[in-house]
Amino acid sequence: MKEFLKHIFATVLGIIISIPILLFIGIVGLTSIVLSSSNTETIVKDSSVFTLDLSGTIKERYQSNPIDRFLEENITTQGLEDILASIQKAKTNPSIKGIYLHAGALACQPASLKAIRNSLNDFKTSGKFIVAYGDTYSQSTYYLASIADEVIVNPVGTLSWHGLSSQTLFLKDLLDKAGIRMQIFRTGNYKSAVEPYTNTRMSEANREQTRAFVSSIWEDMLNDISESRGIPTDSLNKLADRNMDFQPAEDYIRTGLADTLMYQDEVLSLLKQLTGTEESDELNTLTAEDMLYVPSNDTKVKGNDVIAVYYAYGTIDDDISSYDEGISSEQVIQDLKKLREDENIKAVVLRINSPGGSAYGSEQIWREVSLLKTCKPVVVSMGDYAASGGYYISCAASYIIAEPTTLTGSIGVFGMIPEIQELTEEKLGLHFDGIKTNRFADMGNISRPLDKDESRLVQQMVDQTYRLFINRCAEGREIPAEDLEKIAEGRVWTGAMAQELHLVDELGGIDKAIEIAVEYAQTDNYTIKTYPEKQDFLTSMLQTRTKRYIESNMMRTFGNYYNGFLFLKNLGQSDYIQARIPFDFSIN
Repeated sequence: MKEFLKHIFATVLGIIISIPILLFIGIVGLTSIVLSSSNTETIVKDSSVFTLDLSGTIKERYQSNPIDRFLEENITTQGLEDILASIQKAKTNPSIKGIYLHAGALACQPASLKAIRNSLNDFKTSGKFIVAYGDTYSQSTYYLASIADEVIVNPVGTLSWHGLSSQTLFLKDLLDKAGIRMQIFRTGNYKSAVEPYTNTRMSEANREQTRAFVSSIWEDMLNDISESRGIPTDSLNKLADRNMDFQPAEDYIRTGLADTLMYQDEVLSLLKQLTGTEESDELNTLTAEDMLYVPSNDTKVKGNDVIAVYYAYGTIDDDISSYDEGISSEQVIQDLKKLREDENIKAVVLRINSPGGSAYGSEQIWREVSLLKTCKPVVVSMGDYAASGGYYISCAASYIIAEPTTLTGSIGVFGMIPEIQELTEEKLGLHFDGIKTNRFADMGNISRPLDKDESRLVQQMVDQTYRLFINRCAEGREIPAEDLEKIAEGRVWTGAMAQELHLVDELGGIDKAIEIAVEYAQTDNYTIKTYPEKQDFLTSMLQTRTKRYIESNMMRTFGNYYNGFLFLKNLGQSDYIQARIPFDFSIN
């Protein structure tokens, strides 16, 4: 028995001793993987093909690390910035012979799709090939694939083509059942961000504006595909009315939407033929991650003067964006101040992708952009959104460029204060009581509704903020305030519509914005630098990502409506006065 206990004790002791050793070995091993996988130049073999996987989610900027890839399993997230840079590298690298677009389920907003498509179109000027293949094309991936020299569908595959729709999730009845009421204060007939919490359907004004900007986006898609595929736009509309999602694959060829039917192994053989690779040899391919570490042949890097590209994306000051995105006004102000004081920086491209947020935070950023413009040119490049607060922080710029399908404008303000008296008193049996020294000492207490005088004060603040917003935009765009107010009222416009209204100066992507910034700076001796700088892999890996992984799974559950629930959850921490668009609609 004594010997038995000795063996047990020795075994337990051995396990205890080995745990820190194993942990140390694991940490060393993981660190080695990280260090070996980061900042290592990709060697591009002759006759290579860049495989651009059109699936997952496209964000403005994205930086992954090994833990992301391990924990997020099959979730694919790519940064628009990286995709555009990869296409440019593929264009200028002589060892890369073409791009293979592999279509799948892609979550990407219209303006980002436009930017990728334009970059692919520019790639074709190199004379290199683009081949697209998919078992299932979504409308988004087909829009991108239509630029290809050859669009290939699996013989039993599908190609979605049915037109666009916009859906908004309305939460009013759910809140009523929970005993929660939203007290709303707003300006502008089209300021519809509050409607999901007060209505069960779209208002007529919201329906009007939504129909207008969705139709504008659809028209842009039709024109692009018509030009690439040689199909008249009216024919494309007729095909959408047939809902091509449910038509046999042969019809895609017959109607001109696609060129041929092939299985994946046949596509591989085609790519080998196009690259001059023997059938028995392995095709040299590069993934999007490989392309991150392919050296750039960018001819724009010319000298010591700096053209700064500053990225500001997500909601403003509300800490409600998914995947730890968001615009902190305090951080942006500090960053822009450094750019203003850096004498080597000759112009700034402010890349904005934001549906708005805190009106106070928007005003603070506006102030810093105004100060920056007194020292050097500021060119705004609008991404998917630059609306409401996103437009507020744009309007002071020297020049504004937007994609035709950017959602912008929405010059309006609202206040929303919840009250839960019915929930606490009638449903939960909870009662609140207290004392106060002054008339409005407990104003904003969500356990009771606001009275008439309190409501008047909040509406007064909303009106004052709206008037300030109007004046900022009128001053920045040099439009009389009375004229600007006619196109404000919270109405959302596409970039193409906004150009006609003089809310933006020109249509184009970030490359166009950089080109304009260089002209303003009057320099031929410049280098492009992006800000804020991305973290190195090791620093990124060591950061806590718990919230990020929880949110990624919530996004999979709620999909396009996730932000609506998240906004509701964080309403108590948000500023009461908001300048934002209705972010919980989806366009499909």
